[in-house]
Amino acid sequence: MTDLSQISAAALGRLYLAGATDPVAATEFFFDRIGACPDQAVFLLLTEARARREAEASLKRYRAGRPLGPLDGVPIAWKDLVDLEGAVTTAGAEVLRNAPPAKADAPIARHLAAAGMISLGKVNLSEFAYSGLGLNPHYGTPLNPFDAVPRAPGGSSSGSAVAVARGLAPCAIGSDTGGSVRIPAAFNGLVGLKTTEGRIDKSGVFPLSQTLDTIGPLARTVEDCILLDAALRGAVATDVRRAELSGLRLVVPENIVFDHAEDGVVANFERALAALTAAGATVERRHIAIFDEALAVGAAHGSLTAAEAYAFHRELMEGPDAVRVDPRITSRISGGKRMTAGDLLAIQAMRRRLTPALVAELDGALLAFPTVPHAAPEIAPLEADVELYHQTNLRSLRNTMLGNILTTCGLALPTGLDGRGLPTSLLLSAPAGDESRLLAIGLAAEAAGIDQRG
Repeated sequence: MTDLSQISAAALGRLYLAGATDPVAATEFFFDRIGACPDQAVFLLLTEARARREAEASLKRYRAGRPLGPLDGVPIAWKDLVDLEGAVTTAGAEVLRNAPPAKADAPIARHLAAAGMISLGKVNLSEFAYSGLGLNPHYGTPLNPFDAVPRAPGGSSSGSAVAVARGLAPCAIGSDTGGSVRIPAAFNGLVGLKTTEGRIDKSGVFPLSQTLDTIGPLARTVEDCILLDAALRGAVATDVRRAELSGLRLVVPENIVFDHAEDGVVANFERALAALTAAGATVERRHIAIFDEALAVGAAHGSLTAAEAYAFHRELMEGPDAVRVDPRITSRISGGKRMTAGDLLAIQAMRRRLTPALVAELDGALLAFPTVPHAAPEIAPLEADVELYHQTNLRSLRNTMLGNILTTCGLALPTGLDGRGLPTSLLLSAPAGDESRLLAIGLAAEAAGIDQRG
């Protein structure tokens, strides 16, 4: 019998069609696994009554021979930034634990319900989605499942990644402002899609940066990400098909992205590149001066995320409840308070200038580099040393945030395990709006065997 804990979303849908299992049985299977999981910091809320109603409705459609599509009856976990009717949206924050419940589903939740998906509940995250490491002192930190030593799950979509990696859900939804889908995907051996700004409706989703926030899936396969990307947009089908790698050009930057990279990350990256070149791709290695300029502007003026986060949280940050926020998060949000109008204008001008410059620089090629320069770090040293926490957080975000600054879409793909048995990851990035080509190439890269786990 197929182990449903290790199955992809698309494969589960095919099992339904074959009559090998059904949505009701699968939903109960995942609820049983969640209840038995030793890590109870993954899910913050289970929507059991809703899920069982949705599962029964899906089962009726299958029995009538009229499923809504390939994701009908597939369970999904939601990052607790997303409004679900009747549920509190905590954003991982203690100050929102007792907030009023949402009056309606966010549009993305309505879209997935219309595709027949089953909402299992809401999962943990970095407080206010403002960390690449995924630690949460209020609700506990979901633990990376690849080591007995507690390691960071990646953030901010920590629970989304761990839910899939632990087999508590076939797929999950996260958000990405500086790497919050791609980093946890990398740390947990998953596929993660960072979409272009504005591609997926983010109303009804608690904001970090109203400019940079994007919605994206975490899953076991590129196929799942393709189906979820379409469903999140309310599309009934996708035109993405596997691309040919012959003729594909990959640009590997020689600056920034390999700084302080671990040997295991680099070794697996190079093996993945070798698999892609063996399948017909060509690799160009060169200095990308645009990256240097983007980071220099950030160092001089601050970040758009900090500015917008402070503007949104200003009342909280200036009030008595600020002490109830993780100080590591407060310090990042408060960075926006020190920024001037001139800083903000300089950042916006940089993005307007460098985004099209990068498109011209690539000239049809895709960027390829390690998603994160290191594997999942141990939690204990990060908890013991605030400065180490901030250094590690910034290093974890460094590679991925380039895509948010320069308005690319990105696909994190697993490349195997390092010498300690920890996942590593390759990031493919394309210009804004080029998701279809990126995902088509992702299918081909997956088929070329870049994941050394086989």
